[in-house]
Amino acid sequence: MEATTSIIAPNNWTSVLPLDKVFDITKPLEVDVGCGKGRFILSRAVSHPDANYLGIDRLLKRLRIVDKRIRRRGLENVRLLRIEASYAIEHLLPPGSVTTFYVQFPDPWPKRRHHRRRLFSPHILDAIHRTLATGGKIHLVTDHTHYFEVINGIFTADPRFDETEVFIPTEEERTNFELIFLRQNKTISRCSFEKM
Repeated sequence: MEATTSIIAPNNWTSVLPLDKVFDITKPLEVDVGCGKGRFILSRAVSHPDANYLGIDRLLKRLRIVDKRIRRRGLENVRLLRIEASYAIEHLLPPGSVTTFYVQFPDPWPKRRHHRRRLFSPHILDAIHRTLATGGKIHLVTDHTHYFEVINGIFTADPRFDETEVFIPTEEERTNFELIFLRQNKTISRCSFEKM
């Protein structure tokens, strides 16, 4: 990784990330899946310097915006990864390395023929379970009622996870999508689960 950027460029995209070369691994790792323009992850990193934050997004333009903000604020506890979220969770994150996943407003792919593109399906739970530390949590939020029911149903049916207190972001942590949807008076649904 270059010293002038917080965007990680692994030497090997088929091996787990060497987190000890990226972070102070004595701190817990929180992962923002689909970090967008970074409003949430930057706010968390500033208010929780005792944790490391990894933002995952597939759009380089977005990550460059977040990277500039990270460097402007001098944040040492945030890194970014440009890749499809499912691949990162399934192949790049080491076992038991994540204390918290945040998945906010994942693409619902509402057309039935596109459902296979959704992040959440029963097979992704294996990867989430593998990468979460024991007692680790995943917090989910969406404006899409049907997709929320699907996600909630998948986790509720899996005995490896138990429902836990729902995560509510502070005003500063609300994502750009959440702010837009709130202005539109859309229903925001949330659920949180803990690895047993």
